[in-house]
Amino acid sequence: MGRGGQQSLARVAVIVRAGAAPMWWLGVVAAGTGAFIPGLTGRRTGLYAGVALFVLSAAAVALVRRRRYGGWGEATSRAGKFDYLQDRAVTLRVWRRAHVWWLAGGFIAAAGLSFAVPVAGGAALAGAGAGLWLKAVLLGRGERAGGELLWVRTDWAGRGSPVGKKVKGFRTTGLEAGDAAPGGARRPREKQARQPKQPRQAKQGKKAKAERAPV
Repeated sequence: MGRGGQQSLARVAVIVRAGAAPMWWLGVVAAGTGAFIPGLTGRRTGLYAGVALFVLSAAAVALVRRRRYGGWGEATSRAGKFDYLQDRAVTLRVWRRAHVWWLAGGFIAAAGLSFAVPVAGGAALAGAGAGLWLKAVLLGRGERAGGELLWVRTDWAGRGSPVGKKVKGFRTTGLEAGDAAPGGARRPREKQARQPKQPRQAKQGKKAKAERAPV
């Protein structure tokens, strides 16, 4: 929280997709490792089970708490002029540091399950990552349709729960605010390069006018 009513805000979609890449790659590695282990059920059974778990895990993660996201998406207020918009990289780093042991435990459990059902555990973990990515994409579609980006106060989100018990609503900004596109993806480099040039050009114009003014 900032001083004098200033709030630190993090993008909702960025928090949602923060765990997508780690879960996906850890799941892929665990599933790939499990493919070399016969297991108790055999590789073919494990592969079929893995495909089913991947789909179920992705669907469950993508749909869980959809109503809460929709409800808070309607109960929004405009971000203040002096609110601090947290960078995308900072938001990702905060979430991943807070969940590093959870991710490590999930990878160990997925790899260990391969001794019983090969591939299945890793596929379920990768499916959870895919589900988070899909949820962020759906949030991005809503942001584009509404013409506003969704933000949440960092003190309410805590370690990375944009719809946790402390959250009382979202803040909104225009689509060009911050360094993350709708859905939480990284903005194209061209747009990022253009944004900081505008205030510099304005300052240079004022300075040129001051130099030309008669003394």
